[in-house]
Amino acid sequence: MKNVDDLIESSAELADRGLSKGEIADELNVSRETASWLVERSGAGSETADTTAPSQAAGGPADIHVDWSAIGRDSNRLTHMGAVMADMLAKHGDDVDLTIGIEKAGAPLATTVAAELDTDLGTYAPRKHQWEEGDIEDLGGTFSRNFAQIRDRECYIVDDTITSGTTMRETVEAIEDEGGEPVACIVLADKQGIDEIEGIPVYSLLKVISVGEE
Repeated sequence: MKNVDDLIESSAELADRGLSKGEIADELNVSRETASWLVERSGAGSETADTTAPSQAAGGPADIHVDWSAIGRDSNRLTHMGAVMADMLAKHGDDVDLTIGIEKAGAPLATTVAAELDTDLGTYAPRKHQWEEGDIEDLGGTFSRNFAQIRDRECYIVDDTITSGTTMRETVEAIEDEGGEPVACIVLADKQGIDEIEGIPVYSLLKVISVGEE
């Protein structure tokens, strides 16, 4: 994916497949606001698309797209990346026995981390996957019953990117609500430069910081 035109086209394809704007944000590694803008710009679901060139379109949100598909499409590369993430978490000792992956993209990464650290594996579907418009706080996330449950255990949290930090904070709170104790979070790329959430350290392989006026 090379430019905004590609993102607009991809957002239209995903919308036509029935994905919510929140799921599109997750698939394209952008904020919900950016996903809404891309879908609206594409004209998906409407009779006529807005053909204004992205560079000419006013009101586009400031965001950074992270494409890590070169890693994700190859199981060997994904395994090596998980080993790097596990190495960064290992400093917290051997007491942590559960790794939670934030769906969708965080789940395969969490699988490789869990295998490397010999922990159980759980997954969390954040509320943004249900989001289309309005207040996201009215929605709720869920832990999959097909994987390990919290059961008052210490946990690592794994995702692919941090865009605003909202989803990671939500996951921390959801684990705590289940009686668990988040020990550390890790992502491939952090677009906000977040070092901690609620006193819990957040690690990233890359910190992607926008420089200049928005």
